[in-house]
Amino acid sequence: MTYINVRHRARTRIVASPSQQGSTPMNDKQLRQHVIDELDFEPSVDSSDIGVTAENGVITLSGHVPSYTQKLAAERAAWRVKGVKAIAEKIEVRFPTSEKINDDEIAQRALNMLAWSTTIPRDAIKVKVQQGWVTLSGQVNWQFQRLAAEAGIRKLSGVKGISNDIKLVQTVQPADVKERIVGALKRHAEVEANRIHVDVRPNGTVKIDGEVDNWDERQAVERAVWSTPGVSAVEDHILIA
Repeated sequence: MTYINVRHRARTRIVASPSQQGSTPMNDKQLRQHVIDELDFEPSVDSSDIGVTAENGVITLSGHVPSYTQKLAAERAAWRVKGVKAIAEKIEVRFPTSEKINDDEIAQRALNMLAWSTTIPRDAIKVKVQQGWVTLSGQVNWQFQRLAAEAGIRKLSGVKGISNDIKLVQTVQPADVKERIVGALKRHAEVEANRIHVDVRPNGTVKIDGEVDNWDERQAVERAVWSTPGVSAVEDHILIA
């Protein structure tokens, strides 16, 4: 399967991993309990109002949490469980009535945070807030700047979700991008570069195929690709062997 990171305003988000991890079969009842245990173990998540179901390795997370950061932390915790093949994420963010913050106040806080950041170019990013959902747009040169903007907004009170529509400026040729990516993969101790195929399109989109041994290696490959200047998008088709 392809890992798809969907960021939009739909309430249900389905994220699929490449393949089932591990070689020992696990039934859905066991998998569900393991996910529940992991959520209870995660200190940054109040899991008392989170529901978990499992069907054929697909985990559905439902219920509600008091912050957007907890919503993301719950998803990450579920992904850590061996045997999870996909996640349907239906968790809502519900703030206590006393903590509800107006959209204009969220927008002003977001602008202030971006202005104070030393990694994000001034006035490069625009902010739109609607019913607690923040949409970021604009252009930056590096993926880490794009991620830094989202990470900062994520911590603001009142934020229910983020759509990161920030674009990356194309600054180098596809051949140079591919050469740098392959070199970066060879330098990563945890990645076998000869098992990864890289294809760079003229618009800066990089398609990666191949196999890795676990989820951490797959993420290491993605980080190496995104760390390369000129990459505007990544299509990750890597499978876990």
